[in-house]
Amino acid sequence: MTKAVFTTKPDPTYDDLPEFRYHFPRTYLRQVEAAVGDWIIYYEPRRAGGEANNRDGRQAYFATARVDSVRTDPTLADHFYAFVSEYLAFDRPVPFREGGEFYEASLRRADGATSKGAFGRAVRNLPDSEYDRILQAGFAAILAPEPRARPVSAGFAEEPATFERPIIERMTARPFRDAAFAHAVKSAYQDTCAFTGLKIINGGGRSEVQAAHIRPVAESGPDSIRNGLALCATVHWMFDRGLLSMDDDFRILTARDRVPDTIHRLIHPDGRLRVPARPELQPNRQFMRFHRETVFKG
Repeated sequence: MTKAVFTTKPDPTYDDLPEFRYHFPRTYLRQVEAAVGDWIIYYEPRRAGGEANNRDGRQAYFATARVDSVRTDPTLADHFYAFVSEYLAFDRPVPFREGGEFYEASLRRADGATSKGAFGRAVRNLPDSEYDRILQAGFAAILAPEPRARPVSAGFAEEPATFERPIIERMTARPFRDAAFAHAVKSAYQDTCAFTGLKIINGGGRSEVQAAHIRPVAESGPDSIRNGLALCATVHWMFDRGLLSMDDDFRILTARDRVPDTIHRLIHPDGRLRVPARPELQPNRQFMRFHRETVFKG
């Protein structure tokens, strides 16, 4: 087993749904099979064209997951699926290079520039030490007061891992996952309720908004920003009980004759959710459809 980086986009060419599966050609079969049973990190590359603020790609690592199995694509020759579990979004996207240093030493040429050849590979195997450092940087806010990890440089890329086991053990525990999910979702929504626009900061400077799963954890819902909404407490309670939902265009749906007028008056007057501008942070249609069909009582 070995760890790896899987490259994917919010609007992928392949049949990716990173929370559950990764689609790839035979070119990368050996590298993906080597990662079965181990952990991977998802990377979002640059994309050509579009608006600079939301379409060019973050060039950042954004989540981790465990590879469970690899299966042949039954409909497309020489293509395969890697199925994953325990997906968890980072509390911040981690640039591939910070302060002139690279988290993946293989991406750095001898002259200090980026190796376009190495970067061009959509799947790259990853040493444990580099995985650890990316994980430390991605969960810096949740792992505090532990010091933030330094980026990898060629000079210490092969240092032995000293904290892999404790971090992975914490990362797979529900309290850590809940904290990481809440931090990532509330940050994406700027601590503002998607249904009402309420942003309440308590006396301690903490936001009162809550992070809700669209597809519930009990129904295999992933800890993904795309499976999350920032909601005030009352709206969260109603959403979890199927009294509120949304369609694929982010129009708010209310259960007929079950939602009091006071709630209707709180909801945005135009009847639409407020979601992040960046498409990779917006609710995914598959999770919204699950909520409408399985949870919503409309």
